[in-house]
Amino acid sequence: MLLLSFRSALLVLSITATTPIPTTAFFPEEISVGLPRTPSADAPSIMSGATRSDVLRDDLLRIIGEDPGVHLDDAKRKAFESKLREYRNAEGSDLSDVIFAIGRAVFGVELDAPSSSSPPPAATDDEDLPVVDFDYMKGFMKEVFLSYGVTPERAEICSDVLIEADKRGIDSHGLGRLKPIYCDRMDKGILRPDAPIAIVTECEATALVDGNLGIGLYIGPYCMQMAIDKAKKHGVGFVACRNSTHYGIAGYYATMATEQGWYVSSRDCSAKGRSASCLETYSARMCPRFSTSHLVCSPFAFDAYPCLSIGLTGTNARPSIAPTFGTEPMMGTNPLTFGIPSSDPFPFVIDCATSVNQRGKIEKYARDGVETPRGMVIDDMGVERTDTEGILVDMELGKCALTPLGGAGDKMGGYKGYGWAATVELLCTAIQSGPWGEDICGVDRATGKPKAMPLGHFFLAVDIEKLCPLETFKKNAGGFLQALRDSRKDPTGPGRIWTAGELENDSRTERTRQGGMVVPISLQKNMVALRDARPGLKEKYEKLPFE
Repeated sequence: MLLLSFRSALLVLSITATTPIPTTAFFPEEISVGLPRTPSADAPSIMSGATRSDVLRDDLLRIIGEDPGVHLDDAKRKAFESKLREYRNAEGSDLSDVIFAIGRAVFGVELDAPSSSSPPPAATDDEDLPVVDFDYMKGFMKEVFLSYGVTPERAEICSDVLIEADKRGIDSHGLGRLKPIYCDRMDKGILRPDAPIAIVTECEATALVDGNLGIGLYIGPYCMQMAIDKAKKHGVGFVACRNSTHYGIAGYYATMATEQGWYVSSRDCSAKGRSASCLETYSARMCPRFSTSHLVCSPFAFDAYPCLSIGLTGTNARPSIAPTFGTEPMMGTNPLTFGIPSSDPFPFVIDCATSVNQRGKIEKYARDGVETPRGMVIDDMGVERTDTEGILVDMELGKCALTPLGGAGDKMGGYKGYGWAATVELLCTAIQSGPWGEDICGVDRATGKPKAMPLGHFFLAVDIEKLCPLETFKKNAGGFLQALRDSRKDPTGPGRIWTAGELENDSRTERTRQGGMVVPISLQKNMVALRDARPGLKEKYEKLPFE
């Protein structure tokens, strides 16, 4: 049993091997036509300049790969332990790397914090960490995308989706995702920097779009904008998308609908594509499918009126949730996200997964050295696990699964979260004839190599003005939400009731007041690695704010 698990661990670990993999290994011929098949010479992979820690990690993978029973051989186990200690002390190593968890669980190697001749960073908590201006950080992320060959317009959109997460306090989906989710996947050849977007089928109120495995951060805004455009004309717009990739915070798309301030219709603008969806004075985030040049016309050519909408979106993801009374990861964390405008200075936006928790939270439990609360994770023997370190190892091996909202079993209504997760999965695959489960796990189980993860999304917009006056709707919604906040408080609680979207607005207000976002040590290292590896960035960012 242990040997089989060990072979599975090897497959999982090998997806992070540092050798670049040709793009053609992952993309079918029919999708590859007319697109670059390998990284261009002027845009080298981060992996092309392997660090000492990269080399050591490859050595560890080779030790494991040579013999699945290596952990049973005393001499080989000691060799692994020695190499693991060397890797731990190398600059750029990360103790959250799953290879350390496997070292503990399989080899019994317990390691303390790295010992290094260089002094540790002075900053140890948030109040000592640097605060970086949002515009600076967005500009840096945009330059990174440009260095991969993403077009300027799309790079602007991608960086805007990411910085919006940081503004809202959703740190797991902002700068923290730039390198591991987008850059590393482009380096591995499983994410395309500038793939074309194709409309597969379309009618007045609906469309099916193919993202051709491009960056979800620009595919998502394109699709949501299309849904909003259709809603302005026909009351409702629904767009399904296939062959996309990770699209960032789902709340970004719901907010596109709730915040888009004007609808503009004219013969001139329509001739340039679809009818334009906002005035030139509105930010690019509110009209990502159009450059401002599309909107430079005589003001007398426009018919403009308020156009706030209700927005809904969802996406599937690699399998991590088990169905109620099951133990196998079958569904992604599958957020189902609504955005509703109101008279409040911020929209009502509920953006959360359909699982009780996400892997990132369990990783935080590990950093904090605490147990995972019971009911959040179930293993293949039906045990509700609390051993955080063991959970992380077994999740990599496919032996643990997250539970749906409501937890394991049916005592706390876990079947409800299961039903919502399944609903999102259906809307992301049934229309699109899209893959799910193991087919989007990101790993070729036969070879252990990374493979593309073609995700599905859906986007819905409802034009409020087609149903009732906008101000009436906003007043009604705002009145109800304020009544919730004013209702009787729990005497043992914090003394305040929040509504969805309010915490994110609080974060935006506080972070704007403090002058930007705090950048933790781990993300500082990622920024330095990107700056030093990507063409042209060293010249533009010779010294980063924390250096």
